[in-house]
Amino acid sequence: MTQAQLAERLQISPSYLNLIESNRRSLPAPMLIKLAQIFRVELSHFALDEDQRLGADLLELFADPFFEEHGLTSTDVRELSTASPAAARAVLSLYRAYESSRALADELSARLAVDDVTTTGGTLVTSEEVGDLLQRHMNYFPALESGAEELWRRARLDIDDLYSGLVRDLGRAHGVTVRILRNGHERGIVRHFDPDTKELQLSELLPTRSRTFHVAYQIGLLEQGQVLDKLTSEPQLTTAEARSLARVALGNYYAAAVLMPYTQFLEAARQLRYDIDILGRRFRVGFEQVCHRLTTLRRPGAEGVPFHMVRIDVGGNISKRFSASGIRIARYAGICPKWNIFQAFQTPGMIRIQVSRTPGNGNYFCIARTVQKDSAGFHSQQPINVVGLGCQLEHAREIVYSDGIDLDNPDIVTPVGTTCRTCERVTCEQRALPSVRVPLEVDENTRGASLYAHPLRVE
Repeated sequence: MTQAQLAERLQISPSYLNLIESNRRSLPAPMLIKLAQIFRVELSHFALDEDQRLGADLLELFADPFFEEHGLTSTDVRELSTASPAAARAVLSLYRAYESSRALADELSARLAVDDVTTTGGTLVTSEEVGDLLQRHMNYFPALESGAEELWRRARLDIDDLYSGLVRDLGRAHGVTVRILRNGHERGIVRHFDPDTKELQLSELLPTRSRTFHVAYQIGLLEQGQVLDKLTSEPQLTTAEARSLARVALGNYYAAAVLMPYTQFLEAARQLRYDIDILGRRFRVGFEQVCHRLTTLRRPGAEGVPFHMVRIDVGGNISKRFSASGIRIARYAGICPKWNIFQAFQTPGMIRIQVSRTPGNGNYFCIARTVQKDSAGFHSQQPINVVGLGCQLEHAREIVYSDGIDLDNPDIVTPVGTTCRTCERVTCEQRALPSVRVPLEVDENTRGASLYAHPLRVE
C-alpha cells in the first residue's frame, strides 16, 4: 500500500502521514484504531498506544492538588513518560499505593468512630491492576473463547435450553450437582461451590439467566484452570489478591463467552445493528452483560464495532471501565459531568444518546442507561448504576440508536473531557477545578459561569 493510498483511507493528507511516519507528529488514538482495523492487527501490538495511555495516566495523576506546589506542566509530564517509561510506571505504582493508603486511612478513621477497626487495604491498587490487564489484552482472550466454543461442541448446547444443557454437562463431565437454596439458607450468598461434596448451590433469588451464568462460570473454573493460571501469572499483577480478582474477572469472561458464543453473537449484533435489548432477549442476558460482551468482539478478521464501556454509581464511582474506542476514561479523579451517563440517572430505564467531542478532537457516539439487579424481595435495596457504551462517531451509522439523528450537525455535539483538572476547556460552565493545562486567570472584577471559567477566553 502506498503512502497516498493509506492517507486516503485514513482521511488525512499524505504530508501529515509523512510527519507521523517520521516521528514528527504524534499518533492520535482514533487514528491508531483505524490503522489496526485496516491492517487487521491487535491494538495490544502497538507499544505507542500503551505509551499514550501511560502519558494520560500520568497527567491525571499529577493533576491531584497534592502536586500543585511543584508547578509541573503537561510538557514535563509528557517528557517523563516518553524519556523514561519505566520510571513513569513506577510513579504510577507509587501513586496507586498512596491512594490506597489514603482510602485505608479514611476507612480506619470512620471505623474507629464506631469502635470497629477491622479492615482490609490495597483494594484500589488491586482493581486497577486487573483493569490494566483487561486493557492490555484489549478485553479479548482467544484461549477462553476457544474453550467456550469447545464446550458448545462437546455438550451439544442449545441456546433455547442452555441452562439445562450446562447443568447436564456439569454433572456428566465433573460429577457436580446443582442445588437451588431457599431464601434465608445462607443470607447474602447467591452462589457457593463445595469441592468436597461436588455441589454447586445457587440461590432461588437468582433469575434463570443468572443461574445459567453461574453454572457456566463454574465450568470455566473447573476446565480452564491452566488458562487462568497463565493469564494471571503476568508480572503486572503484583499481589495474590490481584491474581484472585483477575481469575474471577476472567472466569466471568468465559461465562459470557458461553452464554453469547462469539460467532453467533457477532452475526446477531451486526444483523440487529447492535440493538442491545433485542440481543439481550435473544441470548437471555441482561443489558449490562450485552454491553460488556460487545467490548470483547476483537477477534482478528471478525471484529465488531470497537466500543468503550463504563459503569458508574450515583456517587460518581467508576466500578468498570474499558476503552477500545480511544476515548479517555478517568482513573484517579471524578469523571466529566457533561457525559450522558449522569443524565441517565434522571431518566431511569431510558437510553440517553450523546454525540461528544473530546479535547483531542475525537468525536464519539455514546449511549447510557440505568441498570439494576433483579429484586431479591420486598425488603431488598438493589443499587442503581448506569452503564455507558460508545464508539467513534464514524461507526455510529452501524448502530440502531443513531437512526433519526443528524450526525453531521455540529450543534448536537457536546464537548466533554476526562476530568476538570486535565481538561483544557476553561470556558466550561461546569468546571469545578482549575486546569493544569492552562494557567489560572482570576479577575476579581469579572465572573464567568463558574469561578474557574474565564468568560473572555475564546476556545
